Amino acid sequence: MTRTPQAAAEEAAAELRSRTGVDGYDVALVMGSGWAPAADLLGASGHELASADLPGFVPPAVEGHSGTVRSISDGERDILAFLGRTHLYEGHGTSAVVHGVRTAVAAGARTIVLTNAAGGINPAYPVGSPVLIADHLNMTALSPLTGATFVDLTETYDSGLRELARSVDPTLPEGVYAAMPGPHFETPAEIRMLRAMGADLVGMSTVLEAVAARAAGARVLGLSLVTNIAAGLQDANLDHEDVLATGREAAGTVGRLLADIVAKL
Repeated sequence: MTRTPQAAAEEAAAELRSRTGVDGYDVALVMGSGWAPAADLLGASGHELASADLPGFVPPAVEGHSGTVRSISDGERDILAFLGRTHLYEGHGTSAVVHGVRTAVAAGARTIVLTNAAGGINPAYPVGSPVLIADHLNMTALSPLTGATFVDLTETYDSGLRELARSVDPTLPEGVYAAMPGPHFETPAEIRMLRAMGADLVGMSTVLEAVAARAAGARVLGLSLVTNIAAGLQDANLDHEDVLATGREAAGTVGRLLADIVAKL
């Protein structure tokens, strides 16, 4: 009999507990491109292992995603950090994309923090800016849910968590994140379409994870780091190496911001 996604997550969570010696986690983070160095500021690292060593996870296939899972203690809570994620364009299906957040919830985490690198559509958000995700546009035409699983997404990104984040930095802006399937970057025409639809940011991750986390009953906080201006909005081509370079340059600033936010969760 084929395992259900929930059974797979429970198996991975059990293995995670066994390997780390942690009975349950309070908060879990998915560290997107440019965000991984922030994990060093979250607390003392107890254990780190390759995510592919846990049942159901696949090895990383994208530069900038190390494919490791870190168990962290800040003295009061246990925090789980995924240094990298599986993307839809890698071809493993939606279940693989959301397996990390499902495993985190199965391991006890009731708050999920999703971070990513994003292209900036809204000119008010320059390169290097962190932006809270207030809502999203799912342009992948897919869902991680199957069957008659009706989940209310009215408040996918928790307003209370966004307010908490702004208590750390009152200048944090909010925006709508549009998820495209990738792996190619968008065309200028697609960016004009997304802008007309209300998108402020564009990327290739996060929304399926957010849906799965909400379906599992977790609260979600989303944070984007603007690493490039979206296609057609400036006289320059797009390059993944530039995205990574921007992430490295902003790592200290966004890492401290994220650590301060997590400390209040």
